[in-house]
Amino acid sequence: MRSSITFKLFLAILATCIVVALAMGMAVRYSFDSGFDDYIRERENQRLDSLALALAADYVEAGGWSFLAEGGDRWGRSLRLSRYARPVDRDHDHDRNGGPPPGPPPRVTLLDAEGGWLAGPRVRPGAELIRHPVTVEGRSVGWLLSPPPMPMVVNDEIDRRFQSRQLRATWVIVGLSVLLAALVSLLLARLLLVPVRRIAQATRRLADGDFDIRVRVGAPDELGRLARDFNRLAHSLARNARLRRELMADMSHELRTPLAVLRGEIEALQDGLRAPDEAALASLAHEIGRLNRLVDDLRELSLADAGALDYRMRPLDLSALAARALDAVRDRYARAGLALDRDIEPGLRLSGDERRLEQLLANLLENSLRYTDSPGRVRLRAGRRDGRIVLEVADTAPSVAPDQLPRLFDRLYRVESSRSRLHGGSGLGLAICRSIVQAHGGEISAAPSDLGGLAIRVEWPLADGRAADAAGGFPATDEE
Repeated sequence: MRSSITFKLFLAILATCIVVALAMGMAVRYSFDSGFDDYIRERENQRLDSLALALAADYVEAGGWSFLAEGGDRWGRSLRLSRYARPVDRDHDHDRNGGPPPGPPPRVTLLDAEGGWLAGPRVRPGAELIRHPVTVEGRSVGWLLSPPPMPMVVNDEIDRRFQSRQLRATWVIVGLSVLLAALVSLLLARLLLVPVRRIAQATRRLADGDFDIRVRVGAPDELGRLARDFNRLAHSLARNARLRRELMADMSHELRTPLAVLRGEIEALQDGLRAPDEAALASLAHEIGRLNRLVDDLRELSLADAGALDYRMRPLDLSALAARALDAVRDRYARAGLALDRDIEPGLRLSGDERRLEQLLANLLENSLRYTDSPGRVRLRAGRRDGRIVLEVADTAPSVAPDQLPRLFDRLYRVESSRSRLHGGSGLGLAICRSIVQAHGGEISAAPSDLGGLAIRVEWPLADGRAADAAGGFPATDEE
C-alpha cells in the first residue's frame, strides 16, 4: 500500500492541505493577537476619555481641583463613574462586611496643568506612560498618566474568557479542516487514479496478448489523451498481429506452391513418367527462378524495414530512367498484347539512387504487365505538377475495388479476383516500391485509372525547388 501511487498522492494532497490549514490557523492567530492588542489600546483610550470628561465636569463644578481634597473618595468615584475601574467576579460584589467591592488598585495618575501630582499612584521619573489631557473650554487643566497596555496581557476576566474562546475555536477549526482535508485527499486520490488503474489493467492484458482490449476515454485532459494513445497502440498492435499472421500464411503458400511443383516434376522424372527433356528442365528452372525471386524480394523488403538498404544519392535524369525502363519491357508487352503509351516530360531532375529507381520503375511496369488483360493499354506519365515531380503508371481493366486500394502496398497482398496469384507475382513488388519511394522522400498511392484499371502515382518534391507552371501538366501523349 505504501508503494502505491494512490497512497503517495493521498499523502501529497493531505500534506498540502495540512500545511495550508496550519498556515491559516497561524495567520488567524496572528491576526487575532494583533487585533486584540488594538482592541485593548482602543478600550484604554476610551476609558481615559471617559475619565477625563468626568474629571473635567467635577473641575468645572468645583472651580478647580479642590474637590479632590474634600472628604470622600472623589477620585475613586470618578474612576467608577468613568467605568475605568475593572469589574470583579460576581462572587465578590460585596465583601464579607457588606461594604463596597474592593476593586483593583487604580493604574491612572492625575497631574495638574503644571505637572504636580493630584491623585493616583505616584510615577517614577522617566517611566514610559500615556499622557491624556483633561481639557476645559479648550485648555488643558490636567493630565492623566497611564502605563501603556501590554500586548496580550489580559487582566479582565471577560477579556480572558473571550480570548480563550477565540483561540480554542481557531484550533478546533484547524483540526476539523485537517480531518476534512484527509477525507477529500482520499477521495481525490482514488478518483484521479481511476483512469490510471484502468489503463494499467488494460496494459497488462495487452502485454498478455489481448490486442482487442480498449480503454474508455474520459475527459479531454492528459489522462484522456493517454487513453486515446493507448487505444491507438492497441489498434496498431492488433493490426500488426493480423498482418503477421497473414504474412506467415501467404509466405507458406508462396513457398509451398513452387516446392510442390518441383517435387512433382522430380518425382515424375524419378518414376520415369516424364523424360528429362528440355521442357522438363525448363519447368524446373522456372519454378527455381520463382523461388529465387521470392527470396530476393523478401530479402530486399527486410533490408528496407531495417533501414539497411544501400542508397547512393546523386543528381540524375528521371526522364532518361523512365525511357530506358520502357525500352526494356517493350518486347514483353508486345508479346502480352499490351500497348505502351509514353508521356514523359524531358529534363526531370531528381536526387536519388539510380539502381533503386530503376528497380522502382521495373516493379511498377511488371505489376501492370502481370495484371492487365489482353488486349490492353499501359501508360507511363512523368512531369512537373504543383511544384512536384509526378510519375504515374496507369493501365486498363481489370480495376481494383476502392476498399482494397490502401492495402495494395502491404506485403504479399494481392486482389484475389482478377489480379490473382495465377499471374505468378510474389506480392512483394509494390511493398518494395513503397520502401524505395519513402527512402527518396516521396509518396506513393493507388487510385482507379481513367483507362479503366489501376493507376499507381509517385510524387517527389522538385530537386531544384522550382514551382511548376500553374497551367502545366503532362505533355501530349506519344503512343508507341
